[in-house]
Amino acid sequence: MLSLLQASATQLAARMRRGEIDPIDVVEAHIRRVQQVNPVLNALVADRFDQARAEARAAGRRIRLAADGEVLPPLLGVPCTVKEFVAVQGMPWTAGIVARRGRLAGGDATVVQRLRAAGAIVLGVTNMAEGGLWMEARNPIYGHTRNPWDLRRTAGGSSGGCGALVACGAVPFSIGADIGGSIRIPAAFCGVTGHKPSGRMVPTTGHLPQPHGQARALLCLGPLARRSEDLLPLLRIMAGPDGFDPVARAFPLAADEPALEPRELEVFPVEDHLGVAMWPEAREAVRRAARALEALGAKVHPPDALSLGNGVLPWSAALMVPGGERYREILGDGRTIPLAREAMLRVIGRSQHSGLPLVVCLLEALLGGIPSDYERAMVRLAQRRQALEVRMGPRAVILHPPWSRPAPHHRAAFLGPLDWVCTALFNVLELPATVVPVGSGRHGLPTAVQVVGRRGDDARTIAVARLLERQLGGWVMAEPR
Repeated sequence: MLSLLQASATQLAARMRRGEIDPIDVVEAHIRRVQQVNPVLNALVADRFDQARAEARAAGRRIRLAADGEVLPPLLGVPCTVKEFVAVQGMPWTAGIVARRGRLAGGDATVVQRLRAAGAIVLGVTNMAEGGLWMEARNPIYGHTRNPWDLRRTAGGSSGGCGALVACGAVPFSIGADIGGSIRIPAAFCGVTGHKPSGRMVPTTGHLPQPHGQARALLCLGPLARRSEDLLPLLRIMAGPDGFDPVARAFPLAADEPALEPRELEVFPVEDHLGVAMWPEAREAVRRAARALEALGAKVHPPDALSLGNGVLPWSAALMVPGGERYREILGDGRTIPLAREAMLRVIGRSQHSGLPLVVCLLEALLGGIPSDYERAMVRLAQRRQALEVRMGPRAVILHPPWSRPAPHHRAAFLGPLDWVCTALFNVLELPATVVPVGSGRHGLPTAVQVVGRRGDDARTIAVARLLERQLGGWVMAEPR
C-alpha cells in the first residue's frame, strides 16, 4: 500500500472514508513533509496549519459519526495548497506585487469554496511569479522557489510553488492558474501531472490579477497532482459557471471517467514549434509518448502531419482587449507605475519590481502603440481554432513539448525567450492540455509532454495522460538536493 506521501488524493479520501486512516494523521504527515522541504524550496509562502488541524479533526468526527450509506464529500480530509494568486480567506493575496504587500483575502475564490465544500483542507498558499507573466516563481516579496530535483534550477512558473510541493510529496494536489503555461511549465519542470482546462470551463472569480473581458478565457484555474487519476475528479468539482465570471460556461463532464479504447485514438505528435529551438530531450519525450500509445494500438500520424504555427501574435492580441487593465497598472495595484523611472531604478538595483515584469511593461507600451483591430483578430483566431479542430477530428490528441528543454537554471529561461509559446498557444485557442511526466533526461531532470485535445475534450486528454502514466511510470517523489 502506498504511503500517505505517495497516494493520490482519490486513494487517501477512500481510505479515510473506510476508516483505515484518520484525517488528522494524513494532515499531520503532510505538514511534517512541508516543514521538512520548504526551508530549501521556498514553495509555501504562508501556512494555516492550525486551522488545517482543526478541520482535519472535524473531518474525522464526521466520518466516524456518518450513518450507514451516507454520502460524504469526495475530498473529505484531503490536504492541498493553493497558489497565492487565488483568494483563500485570511491568507496573503498579493500576487507577489510590492504595492499589495500585507493584503489578505477577505473571502475564498469560487474554486476554493468548491474544494472546501468537497472536504479538501488547505494547508497554505504557494509562491509564484510577480504578477504572473513569467516562467519562474520569483517575486520581490517572497523570493524564488527552487526545483526539488536540483536546487540550482527553477521550479517553473508562474505556479512554481505548487509544482515543487507536489513533486516532493508535500501535498497530493495543488491549485494553480495558467494564462500562458503557468500550470503546465511547473508540472513539466517538477515531474508531476497538471491540467489546463478548456477555456471558460472553470470560473476565475477570486483570481488576482484578473484579465479584462474576453481575455478572461485565456486564464484557467486547474490542478497539479501526483497522479493523473485525480485530475478529472478535481476538475468536476471546480468546473461550471458561478454567476460572477462573465465568460465561464458549462461543459459536459461525465460523472464517471469515460472508457478510452486506444485503438480508436488518433495521435498527432508535434516535435517542433516555430521560433523555438527544441532540445533533443524535448523531441525524444514526444517520441517516447507516441511509441507508448502506438504500442497500445493508437494510430500515430507522422510528426509533420499537423502545422500549428506560432502563438506569439495571437496570444498577445487576445490579451490586448480594449478597455483592459494594463500590466503597468497591475504592478501598481491600480496606479500606473512610472516605467522610465522604474527602469532607471532597476539599473542601480533600487526598483521594487523584478526585471522581467518591467520588460513586459516595456513590450506592452510598444505594442500598445500599434493600431490593431481587436474584433478582426478574434475572428481570425476563431477560424484558426476551428480549422485545427476539424483537422484533428473527434478522436485525436496532440502530443507537444511543454518547453524546449528540462528545467533550466535560475534566470536561464532568458535563453529561450519564445519557449512560452509552446504552452501559450493552447490558452489562446482555449484547448485543454494535460502535462504528464514520461521519464528523465540529462542530469536526472524530469521530461514531460502536453496532451492537447479539442475544446471540452478534457476527459480525453486526461485519459491519455493516464495511459502514458501507466506505460511510462509517471510521478516519482523528489528529494530536494
